[in-house]
Amino acid sequence: MTEPDEIDVPVAGGTLRVLSWPADGPLVIAAHGITANALSWAAVARALAGRAHLVAPDLRGRAGSAGLPGPYGMAAHAGDLLAVADRFAAPAPALVGHSMGAFVAAATAARHPGRFGPVLMVDGGVALGVPADVDVDAALEAVIGPAMRRLSMTFASAEDYLGYFRANPALGRYWDADLEGYVLRDFTGSGSSCRIEAIRADAADMLRDPPPAPFPLLWAPRGLMDEDTGLYRAEQLAGRDAEPVPDVNHYTILTGSGARRVADRIHTMVTADVAGGHMGFPETSP
Repeated sequence: MTEPDEIDVPVAGGTLRVLSWPADGPLVIAAHGITANALSWAAVARALAGRAHLVAPDLRGRAGSAGLPGPYGMAAHAGDLLAVADRFAAPAPALVGHSMGAFVAAATAARHPGRFGPVLMVDGGVALGVPADVDVDAALEAVIGPAMRRLSMTFASAEDYLGYFRANPALGRYWDADLEGYVLRDFTGSGSSCRIEAIRADAADMLRDPPPAPFPLLWAPRGLMDEDTGLYRAEQLAGRDAEPVPDVNHYTILTGSGARRVADRIHTMVTADVAGGHMGFPETSP
């Protein structure tokens, strides 16, 4: 697979950096996790093997889009993804999101009914059951732990930064060139590119006011430290179109062995969409 194209898309306050893996298939817009970046989708793009044209932005406040100002939160991301759809002149692109990005995909579909096609959520998008009055920083520490702590840390070198990621058992034991590229995209020379004010605003929306998410979900049975309990449990997902992906954690469902399953599900989704009309929110949705 060739390297993705780097594209700047005009949005409110500046330009959004977008990675594009061109293909003849339908357009799919992919949203990454809360402290991640667009290269988290590299393995999925490779597994798609031209069956869909995947485009993934560095969301506002991260990596190539770190310079974009607030306001942050789900409404801002929805506006940004709409600008991406307009840039590629796609009438009803599919949406896929991982972790916090699944909430972004759901919010985008809800805020722009009829503009987007089917939606797939990957280990995210379903309300986490956090009390509305919870302190956002405390909730972030509880949910994403080391990913949150690194935002206030400094690192002497890129190798030190890579070492911090490798120390996480959910990443280190599955390390490959994709993960290295993904981590280095976030490194500024001293630490993470993620703007803490963006992380807090996004988390507040995600945890306190999650969007409606009546969409299929692929979920990981293991968690953010490769522990046996994942972000979701089977009993939480009863009655939903929710498929566990065997032997993956919160990260490797996207970056490791789960990437092919995600790609296959995307292909199935967009093929059905082309054949029978899209499955996003109808234009009459509130």
